[in-house]
Amino acid sequence: MTQALELFREALLIRRVEEKLLQLFSEGRLSGTIHSCVGQEFSAIAFAGQLQKGDFVFSNHRCHGHYISFLKDHEGLIAEILGKKTGVCSGIGGSQHLCGNNFYSNGIQGGIVPVAAGMALAKKLCNSNSIGVVFIGDGTLGQGVVYETMNIISKWDIPLLIICENNYYAQSTKSETNLAGDIIKRAEAFGIRTLRSETFSPQDLVKKAKESIDMVRKEKKPVFHLVETYRLYPHSKGDDHRDPAEIETFRNRDPLYNFARENQEAYEQLLIEVDSSIDVAIKRHLSADEISIKDYYPARKEEAPILWIPIESIKKRQGELINDFFMKSMAADDKVIFMGEDVLSPYGGAFKIAKGLSVKYPERVFATPISEPAITGIANGLALAGFRPFLEIMFGDFVTLCMDQIINHASKFHHMYNAQVSCPVVIRTPMGGYRGYGPTHSQTLDKFLIGIDNITTLALNSLIDPSVIYENILESSEHPVIVIENKADYAKRIADKRLPHYKYERTKGSYPLAKISPVFAKPTITLVTYGGMVDLVLSSLPVIFEELELITEVYVLTQLSPLNPLELNIVRQAAEKTKKLFVVEEGSAFAGVGSEIITSVVEESSQAIKLGRVASLPLPIPSSPSLEKCVLPDVGTIIKTIKERLA
Repeated sequence: MTQALELFREALLIRRVEEKLLQLFSEGRLSGTIHSCVGQEFSAIAFAGQLQKGDFVFSNHRCHGHYISFLKDHEGLIAEILGKKTGVCSGIGGSQHLCGNNFYSNGIQGGIVPVAAGMALAKKLCNSNSIGVVFIGDGTLGQGVVYETMNIISKWDIPLLIICENNYYAQSTKSETNLAGDIIKRAEAFGIRTLRSETFSPQDLVKKAKESIDMVRKEKKPVFHLVETYRLYPHSKGDDHRDPAEIETFRNRDPLYNFARENQEAYEQLLIEVDSSIDVAIKRHLSADEISIKDYYPARKEEAPILWIPIESIKKRQGELINDFFMKSMAADDKVIFMGEDVLSPYGGAFKIAKGLSVKYPERVFATPISEPAITGIANGLALAGFRPFLEIMFGDFVTLCMDQIINHASKFHHMYNAQVSCPVVIRTPMGGYRGYGPTHSQTLDKFLIGIDNITTLALNSLIDPSVIYENILESSEHPVIVIENKADYAKRIADKRLPHYKYERTKGSYPLAKISPVFAKPTITLVTYGGMVDLVLSSLPVIFEELELITEVYVLTQLSPLNPLELNIVRQAAEKTKKLFVVEEGSAFAGVGSEIITSVVEESSQAIKLGRVASLPLPIPSSPSLEKCVLPDVGTIIKTIKERLA
């Protein structure tokens, strides 16, 4: 078979796979959706089909052609869309979420670009000759994260090829309606080399695609390649409101349509061969089993029994100890990466956690632009590639800008790809008020983080050595972790100031639970807290005793989500003895951590327990010292809440 004929055979295979699947949808034999690439097949063949072993591809919702061209696996794709266990992701990902042998796709527009950049950066750090390719559509150019990433890949010389398939429509809206300026000039503005091709000239497209691929590989720099194309079918499997005359005009330019018309005999022979292969695959996989819920969501492993050990005082400040951890871990493991804004020495980050790191490890400390979505995505890509990135988000308030990468990427990769990958990204961020920083630099936003499935959210505190927590993250966590570091605690020495007549203990687990309990009396009230509230709660204990005649036992959580069942059991048993349970948190109460703790305890307890939550007022944190004091919890708030709830 000649090279030209093979080109048309592969295009026909891609087209017929999608047409057969659309037919199954119309017959009610498939669920979900399909975003077909009919009319765009030669773009997939030209780029994904010319990559080398070790290269990778990130694609979007319109990914079938890219997948087939890159992996030559139409059977795995068919089985996946059929929802079968034999599919490339065992039917979990479906049409838009494919993964296998260096191919990844996600249905979120724009967000895949920084993830691909992170994986390409990993290739560069490993001195690999491999490159990365990411496919986007013209509609994706409305996403700011695309431009954030272009800026970074240009400044950092990341070997990533961005292919923009311009089919003139963002779903049903013409590009000219919402896309200003020239697409090519957008990339050129960042100093990125650009090329332009079209699917209507397949041979020229293949040649120029090879030129782009070779350029990225040789120069170790990014390239942006614009491919003019047109999809002949609807955006998805639904209605198509485009002008039929317009569609017909492009159909007459379609190389595969013209090949069939001009080479009827050769086309018919290819069609018989291709259809036979597809029909056999459909028949085989239609009868295959679907994955079971037990395989998708296996039972939790039993936790090791709780073992209590004394809490040791440490004369170093929390910030110094975190810095020490990074100094040691980066010396021991060349896969550890430190990223964040303003982290280079001599500045060393807003709270000096990165002090000296860039001097000792200049190749693995990355000072990033103010581009939270992009740098989180790059960290995700590094993690997928086997690195251990620790990303510092300068203030916890800014974590809201990272949410797409946390929710739609980091938290989903492992599960939606059926455990083929892990994404052990660690996002660190300081939170908390009491510093007069005002509404956008003082919030405690843990309530927004604990509700994200498949993310472990931790909060450091002034009782536990942070190195213990970070060492356990590095040694045992294969999945995303968010660590909240209260900014007021950075300057505090660990477990330095202690109340007399109280015993300080912690569990020996990965993310310790601390307990402060009276030595000479039985507790009559149970308090649970975490993070920056610890010292405030402890300072309230003498006042609670003097004013309310209650003897307090305090539990301090490190792991906020998912809540540890064994720790909750300990809290429940303590509350059943005291008949009083109060949670103190810095964020506002509604839908917060306290709600989850109390609900979990009540669900498991048959006893009557007096309950209460101490939290901030549901207002932005003001800069004014007197107002800030009114909004945030203090000892008076704790006393007042307990008194009212017990009245």
